[in-house]
Amino acid sequence: MIGNDPGLSIADNYRAFAREAATGRSPLYVVIANGIAEDDELIAFLAAQPPAKRQPNLLLGAVRFLYGTQQGYDAFRAAVLEHREEVAATLATRRTQTNEAGRCASLLPVLASLPEPLALLEVGAAAGLCLIPDRFAYRYDQYQLGDSELVLECTTSGSPPLPGKVPRIAWRAGIDIAPVDVTDDDAIAWLEALVWPDRPDRAERLRRAVALARRDPPTVHAGHLLDLLEPLAAQAPANATLVVFHTAVLAYLEDARRAEFVRRVRAMDCHWISNEGPNVIPAHGPGPASKFVLALDGHPVAHSDPHGATLDWL
Repeated sequence: MIGNDPGLSIADNYRAFAREAATGRSPLYVVIANGIAEDDELIAFLAAQPPAKRQPNLLLGAVRFLYGTQQGYDAFRAAVLEHREEVAATLATRRTQTNEAGRCASLLPVLASLPEPLALLEVGAAAGLCLIPDRFAYRYDQYQLGDSELVLECTTSGSPPLPGKVPRIAWRAGIDIAPVDVTDDDAIAWLEALVWPDRPDRAERLRRAVALARRDPPTVHAGHLLDLLEPLAAQAPANATLVVFHTAVLAYLEDARRAEFVRRVRAMDCHWISNEGPNVIPAHGPGPASKFVLALDGHPVAHSDPHGATLDWL
């Protein structure tokens, strides 16, 4: 996960975030992240927080949640240093849960290649917005399928196998260490604060996806993925194809637990779709620093934009 490498200093993590994650996506966050990297007082504030609470997306989201978008580094710096206790308390009680429905555009070609109906089990599901891919429509370049109030747009290269229809889903469930109640306005406000301010399109996509999810909220179970993986998988209907999937989740696990998850999911009677940063799953190999590696049953098939905007088929 960019900006949360334990092998780097706090300042270098923020520089890496500005360079590899925010450049080309959020000019404002490039300025703020680079400013933090050069600010001894902000670095000292972050050093006083637990290591897991120092990551850029969490700090940026916390300040935005509490005080709105700060237009420039000086305003951001003042918001943190003038409200240290409030910001620290928010860092302590919140976690990054970027529940980006746009990622379904990356997942759909793989999902649609599997025998229907599907039984979806998402690891790290947050509010479960990626558990409802059948409620969205999709536009890949000039090709569109599905009918929905939310159309997910994705630019492709390398000729991905675009489906003729959205697959039928018979069952769906999620796992998250801290599920987001899609009907809770405060919880959704936190998700909105995590959307970068330069991206009003993503904020609007989130609002529309939440509205669709609220009509029939998917069930997301609270607990650790290693505790709930097999018990929940056992609840899937026998006549459906079980698909275990996750996006930007395994980077939060220690190496040993990550390896244990991979071992266990590969031993299950299911298909496994992973969409993670390069080298998060070593066997899947490297990829562009700004892209995820999308893999089916352990075999990389594409490089995908973290928010589903592009899909580069291998």
